[in-house]
Amino acid sequence: MADATNGGSGGAPERERVDERALEEVVRFTSDLIRIDTTNRGGGDCRERPAAEYVAEQLADAGLEPVLLEKDPGRTNVVARVPGADPGAEALLVHGHLDVVPAEPADWAVHPFSGEVRDGVVWGRGAIDMKNMDAMVLATVRAWARAGVRPPRDIVLAFTADEEDSAVPGAGFLAAEHGALFEGCTVGISESGGYTFHADGGLRLYPVAAGERGSAWLKLTARGTAGHGSKVNRCNAVVNLAAAVTRIGEHRWPVRLTPTVRAALREIAAVQGIEIDPEDPGLDTDELLGKLGKAASLVAATVRNSANPTMLDAGYKINVIPGTAVGFVDGRTVPGGEEEFRRTMDELCGPDVTWEIHHGEIALQAPVDTPVFGRMRAALERFDPDGRVVPFCMSGGTDAKQFSRLGITGYGFSPVKLPVGFDYQALFHGVDERVPVEALHFGVRVLDHFLMDGDGT
Repeated sequence: MADATNGGSGGAPERERVDERALEEVVRFTSDLIRIDTTNRGGGDCRERPAAEYVAEQLADAGLEPVLLEKDPGRTNVVARVPGADPGAEALLVHGHLDVVPAEPADWAVHPFSGEVRDGVVWGRGAIDMKNMDAMVLATVRAWARAGVRPPRDIVLAFTADEEDSAVPGAGFLAAEHGALFEGCTVGISESGGYTFHADGGLRLYPVAAGERGSAWLKLTARGTAGHGSKVNRCNAVVNLAAAVTRIGEHRWPVRLTPTVRAALREIAAVQGIEIDPEDPGLDTDELLGKLGKAASLVAATVRNSANPTMLDAGYKINVIPGTAVGFVDGRTVPGGEEEFRRTMDELCGPDVTWEIHHGEIALQAPVDTPVFGRMRAALERFDPDGRVVPFCMSGGTDAKQFSRLGITGYGFSPVKLPVGFDYQALFHGVDERVPVEALHFGVRVLDHFLMDGDGT
């Protein structure tokens, strides 16, 4: 083992917790979970129960008492509580989802549901998003059971359904109907943070998510006069929709910097030797992004609202002008940007097109000057001393939105150390998703150290 004491917040060496068995198990669990096909095609077309039963079996074997919960048949969630040494301390939530996005086997170099370990790499859908984290959690708590140790506070584990769609039968169901299971939790950690980002000049960054943009998925409807395709028609629903969609796609949203994004800009610039004042009203954010090189991609999508047209549906025959035309837009809002988004969509759609929220979710922010963020920073830099931890805001969203309704502040922290050539952001939902074995070992060590740190949340 690389670290003899492996955890704690200083003082005398502790009993080893992350043993060789834990390092073997995290790889095996990742492979096994990938082999359990939990593809979520949306609209309820998914079945997480086999994966949930697998997770529950591993937790029960560690002496825990997992509970399986379903809103809809087969859409299974697992919740378990690891008792801490101090029952009066604030509890911490660790959550990961069991479903994955679809994968087309013909596009992959290795079958996406094989879980194959090849040349020190685990291949398959979910290797990054996020069965790797599910496996790291299982391996960590099982290592604690073998070592006979307890974390300083209660740790609540939640493995959820349907994160890749609406989350209604998953985290939404748990938050709405089983909130008592999360009693005492004030902070939660989950996906999309704590991974290696290779910036310019060999700099290794570890972005930890301390915010998420909100979702505003829109349905646009244009109405016009139906008629024959050979006749002049000045009230054509297709034309009206196309004009609105073009205006939306070409709109340049103004910069709206949130506290999380300001912190991200400041820290990313600082580690690259660039001095800035994010509070300066004269700051040219787009110019600054140009100076940040590769690292700009960590913040570029979150400095403003966005709206991208994604689907169109109109007509049924080439010589018939339809009376209605429908389009869909993926809208995202920065924290505090919701009113600007609504006002702008009214202007861009104009009088001939109406819009409604097809699916919406809140934006989130979390403070970065807290003990819990410091513990995440310390755990990552302990096992990669040359790495630099920076905060960032996710452009999308996670189950943290649902758990926030229970008063739980969410962070993205699923630690993996990736070599050059492994682009975490490209692997997310991408072809040939995979994770190095050593990245899983790193993740278990970092997760163990963070969760066992005795400092407050």
